[in-house]
Amino acid sequence: MARILMVVSAADSLTMKDGTEHPTGFWAEELVTAHRLLTEAGHTVNIATPGGKKPTVDAISLDPQSAGGQAQADDFAAYLKEIEPELSAPLVLSEVSADHYNAIVLPGGHGPMADLASDANLGRLLVEADREGIIIAPFCHGPAALLSATNDTGDFAFAGRNLTVFTDEEELGGGTGDNTPWLVESTLRDAGAVVQAGPAWQPNLVRDGNLITGQNPASSEIVAREVLAALGPAPEAAQDDEADDELDEDIQ
Repeated sequence: MARILMVVSAADSLTMKDGTEHPTGFWAEELVTAHRLLTEAGHTVNIATPGGKKPTVDAISLDPQSAGGQAQADDFAAYLKEIEPELSAPLVLSEVSADHYNAIVLPGGHGPMADLASDANLGRLLVEADREGIIIAPFCHGPAALLSATNDTGDFAFAGRNLTVFTDEEELGGGTGDNTPWLVESTLRDAGAVVQAGPAWQPNLVRDGNLITGQNPASSEIVAREVLAALGPAPEAAQDDEADDELDEDIQ
């Protein structure tokens, strides 16, 4: 089966426009939904963070009101506890090679705005993956991570590509509001991305070749299922015993 790299923010706060620190991290529903669907399909998911630091779940995402009810909040918390060993010992992002994987998935939360958007190691990884046609699937605030990728001339590597992301409308109306330090949708547009925004808070997926993006938490499931569809039958490289052995040695 395929090997999937899930790149997760290691940030636990975001510096706001007024200079205050806003507690943040990854959004529980997004990581849980994608991780669960991909692993249940039989694929291997490795989690990586900047510096190999344990990622922080955004506490708000485990609040029943934000999670969609107490049952949902409890389910997300239980799943995170189940994969705690993986979250506690993520791969070091700078040590990861794209050619070891068939897909790179990037869940959101405001965390990616604080670290992944400017992480040079992630930028290198994304440029390498895009060059090789490897699936790249960020969603909600995850597409902020694409801003880390520049080509040989220093230009945004995903300029001209069709994508979607947590919109300015959603951020200002139900995100961190007017105190948001920068708006991901506007910044991606200014960098040259072709943002295709759907109705606020409704599922929206945009696929442009190997780039699969989702607009908001409501889009987590459709992004994960599109990744599964894009992977198709288990790639030959992922079935190769020698390649598997080499990857296992790298991970150890």
